[in-house]
Amino acid sequence: MFIAQELRKTNIAEYILYMWQVEDTIRAFGCSLSRIRREYIEKFDYTDEQKEDEADWFGNLIRMMNEEGCREKGHLQVNKATLLMLEDLHAQLLGSTKFPFYSSEYYKVLPYIVELRNRGAVKEENEIETCFNSLYGVMMLRLQKKDISPDTAHAVKEISTLIGMLNDYYFKDKSEGLEF
Repeated sequence: MFIAQELRKTNIAEYILYMWQVEDTIRAFGCSLSRIRREYIEKFDYTDEQKEDEADWFGNLIRMMNEEGCREKGHLQVNKATLLMLEDLHAQLLGSTKFPFYSSEYYKVLPYIVELRNRGAVKEENEIETCFNSLYGVMMLRLQKKDISPDTAHAVKEISTLIGMLNDYYFKDKSEGLEF
């Protein structure tokens, strides 16, 4: 909860990836709040009050996952809505002539998106979701200490640059408002 709150304010892209990881963490503990308390939250150096807040947060997420039917797979509506905001911003940036560097980076990344879709990514998902899925997949591979090919590493570097630019524009739009 504490990490999520901070990331939501400072890096919306990392926030999405973190929340996807939290969803998977909940699934790994069988959507059991008692297990999450005992085997996960207890490992953190939190005060008792912070541990209770964290447990409440996880409890709410578990309830939402049950209600929204994403106990086994998929993402919470709140996370989908955040991603949708970024997808909308992406479309606005591409539709405007005022953001040539963003458009240029997008066209550098587009072949990787096409390749990901040809290799099994869901063709119906938005391009930004495809980018996030690739970043999340590589993050999971790294956590498992699995090898990542040089081609994949290069693609992820380009995708990360695009998503980083989108992240920056998201916060600039929130703070100053962008003119498209």
